[in-house]
Amino acid sequence: MRTGAAHGHVGYFHEAAFYGSDDDYRSFVVPFVDEGVAAGEPVVVACREANERLVRDAVADPSGVVFVPGGDQYDRPTEAILGYRKLFAEYAGVAQIRVVGDVPHPGVGASWDWWARYEAAVNEVFAEYPLWGLCPYDLRTTPARVLADVARTHPWAVGTDGAHQPNPRYRPSWALPSTAPSGFEAGRPLVELTDPTPAEARRAVTGACAGVRLSRDEADDIVYAASEAVTNAQAHGRPPVRLRAWAGATHVLVAVTDRGDGPTSPLAGLVPTDRTATAGVGLWLTHRTCRDVIMSRDAEGYTIRLIAGP
Repeated sequence: MRTGAAHGHVGYFHEAAFYGSDDDYRSFVVPFVDEGVAAGEPVVVACREANERLVRDAVADPSGVVFVPGGDQYDRPTEAILGYRKLFAEYAGVAQIRVVGDVPHPGVGASWDWWARYEAAVNEVFAEYPLWGLCPYDLRTTPARVLADVARTHPWAVGTDGAHQPNPRYRPSWALPSTAPSGFEAGRPLVELTDPTPAEARRAVTGACAGVRLSRDEADDIVYAASEAVTNAQAHGRPPVRLRAWAGATHVLVAVTDRGDGPTSPLAGLVPTDRTATAGVGLWLTHRTCRDVIMSRDAEGYTIRLIAGP
């Protein structure tokens, strides 16, 4: 039988919490952990080092907790999903698994776009597990736009009084965000092609990588990703397909735009799929290899931005 706020709940109990001090953090994380350990439930903590110390120093029995290095092992959404699913499989048959984890965002130096999609996607990805996932966000460092996305993607929330309540700001539907071009895109593109073939895209991006301090793997990965993005746009988008590339001393950014609507599910690229003949696995591999993948929709259509570099 599931314990705590998730008692009687079936599937994933996905909950957000917001804190403004270390004491606030401990006030809801420590009971969450202690109650799970006392009930004999698997309890996983996947937090940044500072938060992990707060948990270790305050919980009654840290030996009953599985600590996962939050900033090391799960540095991108695809790896988090793969890692958690492997871990949850080890607990088959238990009544409930508890996980408290820090999700990267710009306030701690990480890109947010694909983590915002992750927070929406896991409602479906983890629905098969008797999981209670607690996602704490620090009000001192988390940008307002991130907090807005968090509110939209979590069906449950911990109140300032510690009460667990349905989140009235949760929205089960999902849509691509409108993302403003980065400052890197302010200059003239090094490459600009209309309706390129995948082979032309590969040659153009290979040329854009010349002279940039990328490893061989980084260059190969973004060339492959650009080819997949063009293939996907031609197969599932609307013409014209436009490819642009910018290069700096250590980074390459490739943007592929078509007039279509883009993906309609946050799962796109975060989990492998064989539903399409071309881009299902390719988009997933792109998310596993590029430094960042940003998908957006605006008046021009759907754009996928691919970034390579340290």
